[in-house]
Amino acid sequence: MTHTDIIILNFEEIRRRSTKLWTALTPENYFWRPDVKAMTCIEMVRHILEGEHLFHKIVENRGNIGDYVSPWEGRPYTSIQDELGFAQPFRDMFFETIRSFSADDLSSIEIVRSEKGQRRKLGDYLQRIAYHEAVHTGQMLAYFRTLGLDRPVIWD
Repeated sequence: MTHTDIIILNFEEIRRRSTKLWTALTPENYFWRPDVKAMTCIEMVRHILEGEHLFHKIVENRGNIGDYVSPWEGRPYTSIQDELGFAQPFRDMFFETIRSFSADDLSSIEIVRSEKGQRRKLGDYLQRIAYHEAVHTGQMLAYFRTLGLDRPVIWD
């Protein structure tokens, strides 16, 4: 297994667990949120999927977001399956980008986000992208608990 295979395996495993959780949401709970300032359940799913695409563009541009316009802009919320289906081609492109990096690239390429005061090696940055989804999966588990919903066993 190569370095990039391991990174992609981590992304896939996190998404497998997230998807198990997200697809347990019923449509009547898609727009629930714990308070007015929080994301709804379906907004959080989109935030993760859309964020992965944004992170992909950041990686491609080595930190510069440029004049990024999200493919999700103006897109209505319909279902979790629709969100996952729409995001899949973007995820496939992201994984192709990851596969294009050598082991040396992971430690030599820098992602510089000067507007955020961030400077990270590519391998580090990719792991932080995966961590973003993992954190929100934990947040969604808390949403399920608050709603009194059965929480899928994602720790299999």
